Amino acid sequence: MFGLFGLLALLALLAALFGYFLYTPDPVLPQLSGTLSKGSIEVDGLTRQYRVYAPKDLPKGAPLLLVLHGSGEGPQQIRIGTGYGFERLADAHGFAVAYPKSYAFDWNDCSVIGSTQLNGLRADDAGFLSALVDKLVAEHGLDPARVFAAGVSNGGSMAMRLALEQPGRYRAVAAVAANVPAPQNFQCKPSAQQGSSVMIMNGTKDPLVPYAGGEISLLGLFYKGGPVISSRASAEYFTAWNRLSATPQTHRAELAGGFGLEHQRWRHEGGRKEVELVTIHGGGHGLPQPYSQRPRLLGPSPMEPDGPNMIWNFFARQVP
Repeated sequence: MFGLFGLLALLALLAALFGYFLYTPDPVLPQLSGTLSKGSIEVDGLTRQYRVYAPKDLPKGAPLLLVLHGSGEGPQQIRIGTGYGFERLADAHGFAVAYPKSYAFDWNDCSVIGSTQLNGLRADDAGFLSALVDKLVAEHGLDPARVFAAGVSNGGSMAMRLALEQPGRYRAVAAVAANVPAPQNFQCKPSAQQGSSVMIMNGTKDPLVPYAGGEISLLGLFYKGGPVISSRASAEYFTAWNRLSATPQTHRAELAGGFGLEHQRWRHEGGRKEVELVTIHGGGHGLPQPYSQRPRLLGPSPMEPDGPNMIWNFFARQVP
């Protein structure tokens, strides 16, 4: 009997720990004008999945935004994790949102994480996303010159790869909770042409992707992802690649709950290419937004700034 009570007590403790560190209530689904549809596309003999949100009366020539999920997730998880923020913005500003699904557990980004295989296959995720962009542009009459990509965690790392290898396809990308892999962990082949504009948005207390650089891991024990450089060095990497001014414009602001916000922006005088580093001082792993908090296991979860809105404003600035 004691053993049974002990087991029940242990299960209750585990449930309590799960609830404290991992559980967060889902944000309320907002009233949206459009529809969310499921789709698939054949690429290199593989059937790839995605979802698309199209606002009501989406005009021809509207922009397209790809939103890339994190490791082990999918379209529904990134919709929830962003508080449906990009769909709210799509209604307000008139653009389509696509949520692609990685083939394996991770996107094949520029790091050792990108070597992940499923059933012995390493899918070409960059090729899949390129084919998906072409398909959606054709089906919905979207503007191929206004295609953007935003991702969180491993999705953010994948967005960086898109900027580096396909800058002619993506006008701008936003990488959240992601840094550039260190040289010994870098597997991308950057394009020689001028790059996409890039926003990096990271928290200084991220327990998974260290803001100051180092090994990607959870609590130093799980999900080893190889070393990355710091967030500032990541921004400077893209600054050098885009041949921007070495001196950024800097703005700081206080946030509720003792958090802080810092913008550092590098850009051409009178030009459209831009790199912006958004630092959430005291923030953890994830996209800050006002609709729901992230699990405690991923560090402090500020409810501001409105990350999706900041990202869309950044994208909108890149359009001539």
